[in-house]
Amino acid sequence: MKREVNKEVNDEVTGHSQLTMQVVEHVRALISSGEVKPGDRLPPERELARKLKISRSSLRAGIGFLSAMGVLKSRHGAGTFVSSGPPALDSSSLTVLGALHGFLPWQMFEARLVLESNVAALAAERATDEHIAELAEEVAEMYAALDDPHEYLIHDVRFHRTIARASGNPILGALMETITANLYDNRRQTVDYTQNLKESAEMHREIFRAIRSRNPIQARRVMEEHLNEARKAQDAELDAEMNTQADTVKSPS
Repeated sequence: MKREVNKEVNDEVTGHSQLTMQVVEHVRALISSGEVKPGDRLPPERELARKLKISRSSLRAGIGFLSAMGVLKSRHGAGTFVSSGPPALDSSSLTVLGALHGFLPWQMFEARLVLESNVAALAAERATDEHIAELAEEVAEMYAALDDPHEYLIHDVRFHRTIARASGNPILGALMETITANLYDNRRQTVDYTQNLKESAEMHREIFRAIRSRNPIQARRVMEEHLNEARKAQDAELDAEMNTQADTVKSPS
């Protein structure tokens, strides 16, 4: 027990972002070496955490990162698996993160507004029954994670990735991969300051219903509304984070 507590403390000192990337690099090495292949299950959490000398909570943060990128997929009661399809770890979203870090938030939302609203319209026309089922599952998972912002964010990003796949256009899908990668990497740093996840979940449900109803005009409109609200929400999260940091600096040690 004492060893686990010490590991948690060491993780906090090291920094969650650094530990997350440690998990990412380890999984990258496993895939690159051929030790695990698409469709394979990763070693148990306890084994991976011991090998990386980090806590299981930090390991889960790294797995959540890779899951949001579409590299891994967790199955309840079965474990965590390497996704059997694209994107590949060495050639897609993770390799463009560095290039995207310099983009300003308003530029990213403007790009999302132009791209995702039209992707949603295409998804309403082209989504398969499997896509519809995946969207329904992600919406349900978002409602189940209203009290866990980081878990909610993972399903939020998966929802948008599924819509991109449902558009039936691999070029748009590839563009969306870069955007959702950047979205997740930024939002996971501020999502603890979110104020209304239920309202967000309801917006995602409206998008899902429009796509399920095969209504491209409605899907485009609701996606635009969602993205405009999401931009306001993220601005509020950033303000809350800055205020918290300012209060911490002012507080006597």
